[in-house]
Formats: sequence, structure tokens, C-alpha cells
Amino acid sequence: MRRFAVARSLFEPTTLARALDRMGFVQADPIRAPARAQDLMLRHRVKGYRAGDLERRYAKLDIEEDFFVVYGYVTRRIEALMHPRSDAEVPAEGSVPWSAAQKQRAREVLAFVQERGTVHPREVDEHFSHGKVRNYWGGTSNASTHLLAAMHYRGMLRVARRQSGIRLYGVHAHGPEPADAAERSERIDALVDAAVRVYAPLPSASLSYLVRRLRYAVPQWRGELTAALRRARERLAHARVDGVDWYWPASEKPTHHRVRDEVRLLTPFDPVVWDRDRLEMLWDWTYRFEAYTPAAKRKLGYYALPLLWRDRVIGWANLSVSAGKLRSEFGYIESRAPRDTAFRRELESELARMRAFLSLGTSSTQR
Repeated sequence: MRRFAVARSLFEPTTLARALDRMGFVQADPIRAPARAQDLMLRHRVKGYRAGDLERRYAKLDIEEDFFVVYGYVTRRIEALMHPRSDAEVPAEGSVPWSAAQKQRAREVLAFVQERGTVHPREVDEHFSHGKVRNYWGGTSNASTHLLAAMHYRGMLRVARRQSGIRLYGVHAHGPEPADAAERSERIDALVDAAVRVYAPLPSASLSYLVRRLRYAVPQWRGELTAALRRARERLAHARVDGVDWYWPASEKPTHHRVRDEVRLLTPFDPVVWDRDRLEMLWDWTYRFEAYTPAAKRKLGYYALPLLWRDRVIGWANLSVSAGKLRSEFGYIESRAPRDTAFRRELESELARMRAFLSLGTSSTQR
């Protein structure tokens, strides 16, 4: 099962368009350490990938930024299954429905975007002067930016592209709602299957968790996710291993998977390690993401990258760039690195790939 998890997710590198189509969804995260999560994921799966390629080529790819199980980049085929959700509650606003005044502001902004074509949040703020609003985390945010994000979630707007990391918005149109309950169930089942394709094989508890997270993809149908989970358990392939039921797409087989002699440094959000419970089951190691942990309490580091050797997670690395050089610090679950020369050779190869991905020189500092 461990070999299956690694081999099916870390497939043979291909073009960016094909990799995105195969994955269906790539989680996004703004932290750069040493690059954003979406780029760190795609570098393993796309030939010659360089940090920032997804953002640079976004407008020409068949993808959209949207919420799926989390926020990220989803293919338009999958996105079409989730919309329209125009009357849905916005996660960052809690369960408070829009007031009549908020709906009127949204209509005004929508007309403004229709007139301009593509807008920067600054243009909206300068035109409407919405002021400030208390955000989900208890601080204050620009009200125009907050409203644009809410309109994006509801499907009124789409991210047309980014400029220096900032979302530029355009109007978004969606197809009709499902014609009946049967079509609605088909859509939900297709979304479950898409999520499973990204994160399989899944232990039973993780499958339940993943399906529940689709409440962000289809909040308008969240009351139907329990039934969707029951159908998924019947539809997916599964096996009981050491007392745990595991699930994966019915078209795939967990046997005959070969894992290459290769070292890979994975972002904390990579599908191989995203499910922390599964990670602990497969590799008997408890990994914690510590970017938001006070520095004095960190055990692994600010943005520790799990270190995969063949089909084993054996440690972690913290990478940074200083004076144009890649700096790396390593830790190992067994307190030391493997002694065989193959590991040392492949680790150097992975660091060389990382430097190329970051467009750095050939030198690095390693600890």
C-alpha cells in the first residue's frame, strides 16, 4: 500500500497541461520556502518545470482557481461540477448570510467588472471606497478585497490571472444547476471520485474526512455528502490491511508498482503526505507542519519538507535561498542518513533539480 501511494501519485513527469489533467487539482499555498506549494508539487510531475510556471501560464491552461477540498487550482471539468453555488455561505464569513446591502454592493461590483473586463482589487477599492472589514482571523482587511474573494467563491467572478501574486478578477458564467436529484448525485459522486484520484489510497477514516471536506466545493449540497460517502464505499476498490479498510479508484490495482531509486523533497501539501494520519500509518512517523508554530516550540522547522527515499519517508529538510545559493538543513527519523552511496548520489541529484527549479547556480550549502 505504501508503494502504491508513492508510485500512483508521483507518476512519470509529463507536460504541465497533462499533469494538471491527470491530477485534477493542485493545492495552493502562499508561503515560499523556498517556493510555493503548488510549484513544489508540480516540479515532481512536470518535465523541466520552473518555479512560477503555473502562474505564468495560468491564463492559457484549462484550469481555474477555486475551492475544492481546500483552495487551489482545479480543472474546468471538475469546476463545472461544483457550480453554480451563487447563494452559498462563504467559508471565510462563517454562516452569516449576505445582507441586502451586501448583495447590492456585489451587484454594483459585478457591473463594474463587466464594464472593465479584468480588474485589480485596488481599482475596485478606489472606485467604491468600501473601507475596512473584520476578517475571519479577527483582524481587519480591505473590504473590497474581501468582497471580491466572496464573489469569487460564489462563482460570480473568476481569477483571470495574477499580478505580483495578487488576483485579478473577471466575470464568470456557469452552466445550469442539475436538472434533478439523480443528476445532482452524479455530480457529487464525480467530485468524490476526483478527490479520491488525488489522494488515494485512503484509509477509511481519511475517506470520510475527504468527503466531508467537499462541503467547501459544494456547500449547496453538503447535506447529501453522507449518502455520497456510502455510495463511494460501495463503488471504490478496497481491501482490509492490518485491520484497516483502504479505498482507491476501482480502475487501479495496488500491485506491480515499481518505485524508483530516487530522493524527493515533498511540500507538506503534496498528495503523498497531505493526509497526516495516512502518513503516520505508512511510515510510522508523526509529521507536523510548523510554519504557524512559535519558533521556540518548533521541532522540525518552519517549513520542513518530508524527505522521501524510494518508498520511505526517512526524514525532513528545511531549504532556503541566500546570496543566490541554496541552503539546506536535514534531519532524519533514525537520527542519521542512510549510509549507502546510492542515497548520497540521489540526494545530490534532488538538490541539483531543486536548484534548476529555482533557477539558481550550481553551488549549495548543506548541513
